Amino acid sequence: MKKKALILIVGCIFLNLGNPLSAQTNGLIKTVVIDAGHGGRDPGALGKNSREKDINLSIALKLGKYIEDNLPDVRVIYTRKTDVLIPLHQRAKIANDNEADFFISIHCNSNTSSKIYGAETYVMGLHKSQDNLEVAKLENASILKEENYSDYYEGFNPNSAEAYIIFSLYQNAFLDHSLDLASKVQKQFKERVGIRDRGVLQAGFLVLYRATMPGILVETGYLSNVNDERFLLSNDGQTYIASAIYRAFKEYKTEQEVQVASVMAINEEEIQDSTEGGEINFRVQFISSNSKINLDSKRFKNLKNIFEYEHGGLFKYCTGKSSNFSKIEKLKTKLQKEGFADAFVVAFEGGKRISVEKARNLTEK
Repeated sequence: MKKKALILIVGCIFLNLGNPLSAQTNGLIKTVVIDAGHGGRDPGALGKNSREKDINLSIALKLGKYIEDNLPDVRVIYTRKTDVLIPLHQRAKIANDNEADFFISIHCNSNTSSKIYGAETYVMGLHKSQDNLEVAKLENASILKEENYSDYYEGFNPNSAEAYIIFSLYQNAFLDHSLDLASKVQKQFKERVGIRDRGVLQAGFLVLYRATMPGILVETGYLSNVNDERFLLSNDGQTYIASAIYRAFKEYKTEQEVQVASVMAINEEEIQDSTEGGEINFRVQFISSNSKINLDSKRFKNLKNIFEYEHGGLFKYCTGKSSNFSKIEKLKTKLQKEGFADAFVVAFEGGKRISVEKARNLTEK
């Protein structure tokens, strides 16, 4: 009973500190935080000739330089640029305070078997295998190097499997975005660098748990494997890895901004049409909430002409406005393709919601 009570208490605290619904990417990538794992008195994984913290920092700095040189519209923020220990909760706070659009954490892996090799990229979620859990334990154990860590993590034991039950309560609002970049990173590793692709995985990492934006944790290779360690220690190896992550990030950024431009174009078309028709009009509803949402929220993905109304005890949000049902139906389909999977058409008469069927009958007459 005591263990269950502790898990419940810790879970509530973590949910309060790291609410993933407090922000949502709007598709425009203006700020990225690059996190070099470990540092200072926390060396991370150890190879025969290497320390994880040093390799992480070198790759992180190279990655940041690629972005700064080639994507001048993106602001790069580093959680550390020298060999210092930054607490895990502070790393996420840096990203949150700077309203980052993406969080990229760089790491190296290790295993008791020297035969395991390759790279994998993690997103925040509940582990689905013992191996994934062990990786999360290894990375989360960094908190044991922090001063007064128990004050910040309220009894969370990174070495206890039971402690990870809290992550089953986690709802990742940014999972699709995180998975998208993670997949692109692994593809670059495999096709451009020739690293063994160990896949995109999920596990409970504290550094990702508290970040209120999409995020990935890249395990660039195994220091316990002779070949991986040699590659990760080399300047060429670190450059290739940083370049691969950069190319994946650039591809992700480009695709996101194309989608934003498409949504804005769709919405501009509907704004022009908003003056047509009389009292009966159709709109596309795409979000419902128990509480009001600021109309400037990133959750609206740059949509304009947002209409809010209350119905059935919920606050509901629509975009577009036209007396032409066909136009609104097309808008609905486009929005669904742009990420609003639950979008559907609603109808109003004199500002009061009516059934779509009734509205169509009235407009057709």
